[in-house]
Amino acid sequence: MAVERSASSPAGSGGDPDRSLVARARQGDTAAFRELVDRHRDRAYALALRVLRSAPDAEEVAQDAFVRAWRALPGFRGEARFGTWLYAIVMRRAIDRAATLRGRRAREVDLDAAAGRADRSNAERTGERAQLAMRLERLLDRLSESQRAVVTLFYYEERSVEEVSRTLGMPTGTVKTHLSRARAALREAWRRGPGGEATP
Repeated sequence: MAVERSASSPAGSGGDPDRSLVARARQGDTAAFRELVDRHRDRAYALALRVLRSAPDAEEVAQDAFVRAWRALPGFRGEARFGTWLYAIVMRRAIDRAATLRGRRAREVDLDAAAGRADRSNAERTGERAQLAMRLERLLDRLSESQRAVVTLFYYEERSVEEVSRTLGMPTGTVKTHLSRARAALREAWRRGPGGEATP
């Protein structure tokens, strides 16, 4: 199943707008599931991208999450919204993928050093983003995958600590620790300025 990004997004804020589609998809209706994919693929991709900092890896994780959701759908009982359930799968798969990539990069670090490359994420590109937004992305890039996942869900998705805990399968105390350390790291990096120098 190819997961392509589109401009569509989940509609409605009251109740679960996906309920009828989920019911049909649970009965094996592939057209209904394709509509669920259309509604949620942009956000699934964006969440994975914030953790992985790589478009191809985020695309792969989003696709894998939809495949896993389709296979697990018969057991989905609807205690949470479909989107909440799906995004939990995305975030867990993204963290797992990040751990795999980290191990792979560690094995290749000598090649990077020999080539004299300082491999930075696409947050380093100037592009058309505002300078402030680019700098914030660079600061986020320095966080661990778990910290980025927590920051993404808490600040960008506006989830509570308890919701982040359930989504990532972390104790609430661990979520709070990640948030505290992430805030401290971002505050210190911001204080030092773009070039690493301390600013008033």
